[in-house]
Amino acid sequence: MMGLLMAAGVIGAIGIIIGVLLGIASEKFKVEVDEREILVRAELPGNNCGGCGFPGCDGLANAIAAGGAPVNGCPVGGPAVADKIAAIMGVESGSSVKKVAFVKCKGTCDKTRVQYNYYGMDDCRKVSVVPGGGEKACVYGCMGYGSCVKVCDFDAIHVVDGVAVVDKEKCVACGKCVATCPNHLIQLVPYDAKHLVQCSSHDKGKDVKAKCDNGCIGCTLCTKQCESDAIHMDNNVAVIDYEKCTNCGKCAAKCPVKVIQ
Repeated sequence: MMGLLMAAGVIGAIGIIIGVLLGIASEKFKVEVDEREILVRAELPGNNCGGCGFPGCDGLANAIAAGGAPVNGCPVGGPAVADKIAAIMGVESGSSVKKVAFVKCKGTCDKTRVQYNYYGMDDCRKVSVVPGGGEKACVYGCMGYGSCVKVCDFDAIHVVDGVAVVDKEKCVACGKCVATCPNHLIQLVPYDAKHLVQCSSHDKGKDVKAKCDNGCIGCTLCTKQCESDAIHMDNNVAVIDYEKCTNCGKCAAKCPVKVIQ
């Protein structure tokens, strides 16, 4: 019995000593955390999507508190979260335009030509290195194998009839699909943009028509209609400047192939 009591006493004494030492160490080596960082982190949604450009919500909170990121840096939280963080930081949240992802392709299965039948990996990034960059004749268009779908944490993008389509109401503009697409077909556009060019082909008109019925043929008719100088040709494809666009609709009305949504 005496041996058991002695053993228990020794173990208890060791525990007390270790506890004291840990307490001293925690005070001596503790890292000071800005209280604002903790408050900012509490307001962030916690998706850790990386759309802000930082390694998760913790990284963004640290950057905002240190002045290295804007208070409206979270694309998921949007203006509501930005206003709360601005109040914590004691600054103005500023105006932020809600954006969504947009796929610049209209080459659905019934409109685009097929150069061969492909059987294999269902991943756009892997298919991009096979001969011809996949089975579709247009090397600029959507392959339709859904790499963008797999990286979306919000179920906001799906392949419909061979082309990726974004659900504007679910999209939070995190940018993962933009970074994943090997053909660089996806871009972030203003949520309220009413006119969007659904093509990325840089081929000349004749070659475009030979591969896809829905491609931009570079006729420049849309550019001649725009009174706001908001649409121009860039390497044979029409490109809209959304800061200038007034959504008048003249470009879409004049487009002979109806490639402007």
